[in-house]
Amino acid sequence: MSEHELFLSTAYFRRYSTYLKILLIFLSVGIPFAVLYFLYPLSFDKTFNGRAYYLFFVWLVVLEFALDWDRYKSETSEMAVKRTFAFGLALLLPAGYVIVSNFLGFNALIMDLFRSYGVVSPWLDNTPLAIEYLVFAMLFALVILFAYKLKGLADFSLSIALLGVVGAIHTINILYPYGGFTPFQILVPATATLSADVLNLMGYQTALFLSSGSLTPTLVIRDSATYWGGQIAWPCAGVESLLLYIVIMLLFLKKADIPRFHKVIYFTVGAAVTYFINILRIVTIFLIGLNKGDVWTFHDYYGQLYSAAWIMSYPLIIIGSRAIWSKYKDAIVNFIVND
Repeated sequence: MSEHELFLSTAYFRRYSTYLKILLIFLSVGIPFAVLYFLYPLSFDKTFNGRAYYLFFVWLVVLEFALDWDRYKSETSEMAVKRTFAFGLALLLPAGYVIVSNFLGFNALIMDLFRSYGVVSPWLDNTPLAIEYLVFAMLFALVILFAYKLKGLADFSLSIALLGVVGAIHTINILYPYGGFTPFQILVPATATLSADVLNLMGYQTALFLSSGSLTPTLVIRDSATYWGGQIAWPCAGVESLLLYIVIMLLFLKKADIPRFHKVIYFTVGAAVTYFINILRIVTIFLIGLNKGDVWTFHDYYGQLYSAAWIMSYPLIIIGSRAIWSKYKDAIVNFIVND
């Protein structure tokens, strides 16, 4: 083989090994997710105490690869033998965790551990799920670290943060049920009040009760024929979506090449929209309850899906709007001035 042919074969190997690395990263999380879907298909229908966020996680990973695709597809850095072995081992760990936790009794061990520390909660059965999110966040970070070193952790900080934040929120809800975690619950009375105002504007009668020393309001809605009411804790009020928004947008804007003043505007507008979606969530929950609909289906899936879909799409809206403005800025300015 000539030197030229050797060079070409080496270049092709490096190119396809780069694509192979990306494929292996997706398989390392895709296979465990597929196994979990086979075991618990209904859990992927829920965001709250469910696994629907795994779908958004995959979407974020695709987005993060796409944002730096030119760099990743041309990456030619060779991995040392020890690092290659560590990368291969890390790829197996997510699937290994699913096997150990679901077939070898680790989930039951987690439950027993929480009970041994006196944890009593109506959501205790969701403890393995909360730990699962946290473990997947750490294992995916480990895979990225061995694949792309520290720069990879920065590039994939959004997807890692999504799993970590969701796992932390689920854990807090288990340890402090019924809105018992004051730092989150403190936001709820104002949100409940605004939700009652929206319902009043829609023509319904509402009554909002807040016991002395309590941060968990009770909202009652009435129409001419019937009434419906319930307590509002922070999971109902969408506090978790605000936390997800804050973490994901701060990381996204930190990486984005956008003027600081524009970043402040983007963050503020997005936060306002996220908060308004949370108000609409409460309004919708009470309207469904008033009309004797399936409140919990909306509460556990569709309501949070609205917020999650908005948070995941907002970075794309920013990127797309800036690209359009950059391409057609002169034509838009001329049209406005001349018109």
